[in-house]
Amino acid sequence: MTSVQPFRFAVQATKATSAKEWRDTARSVQDLGYSTLFLADHYLGPGAAQREARWPAQHLAPVAAIATAAAVTDTLRVGCRVFCVDYHVPGVLAKEAATLDLLSDGRLEFGIGAGWSASEYRAMGLLFAPGGRRVDKLSEVVALVKAQWSGEPLDLRGEHVTALDHAGLPLPVQRPHPPIMIGGSRRRVLSLAAREADVVSIANVPFDARNEAGRTPEEEAAHRYGLVREAARERIDALEIESSPFFARITDDPESAAARVARTLGVQSEGLRDHPNVLIGAEDEVVDRLQERRALYGANYITVQQNEAERFAPVVARLTGN
Repeated sequence: MTSVQPFRFAVQATKATSAKEWRDTARSVQDLGYSTLFLADHYLGPGAAQREARWPAQHLAPVAAIATAAAVTDTLRVGCRVFCVDYHVPGVLAKEAATLDLLSDGRLEFGIGAGWSASEYRAMGLLFAPGGRRVDKLSEVVALVKAQWSGEPLDLRGEHVTALDHAGLPLPVQRPHPPIMIGGSRRRVLSLAAREADVVSIANVPFDARNEAGRTPEEEAAHRYGLVREAARERIDALEIESSPFFARITDDPESAAARVARTLGVQSEGLRDHPNVLIGAEDEVVDRLQERRALYGANYITVQQNEAERFAPVVARLTGN
């Protein structure tokens, strides 16, 4: 029987239009009891490409914002959910990440993924390669960061990554390396994450009643967790499973809140509250649902969006560490 990891919670923040607002956000997330403040590795401002991507406009680039958040807090962990391998030179990203871990006194969580937003790639003039090639590159980048953070001489000669004749500096504070979080949704990337990561981030599941494989959203989430368990084998008890109820609301009127989400998504509200990426209800109900979902999908590391952080804090206080 697989043991479950204790709960911890994060906030994913994408909005700040001044230095003061961002500093206040970081301090607030820490004061509210969250473990981690994440940014996202997205770059589009308002416009047709951003609407096509169906992702909120990203105000801040992650590396500088992570450094600032770490500088104005003292216990809050910081990171990106998740860096896209195609948006960064791999060796530079590895050095930036090690520097962030050093300057935060060991509070970095390093999230990395193969990329998913074809419209964002196109808007930035990047080639959106087939999924297999993007995962090939992800695998090589994960090997690079582990090698570069070891301090040993580098001799990597891959199809996507080359690192020769030098050792990585600085060494991160966390040894052997900062926690690595790999995000994805399909067998190959989830299997890579199960073997190589410390945290497996399971991407949002579709809102269709049944997907192409005939699975409901709940069945799809369970299926993805099954892929992780299968690949992790004896590592499974040490892994954290991260997931986001992207649409979360603590409320005494859950039906009205669910109806608003349904209108936003263009789907039926019936059954929406059971979706793995929806968490709507009164505090007690949300606590119960999170415990049920941890048992079903393994999700112990829960990331909520910035606009719900304060309302969700009582749930964080009740479940953190349990």
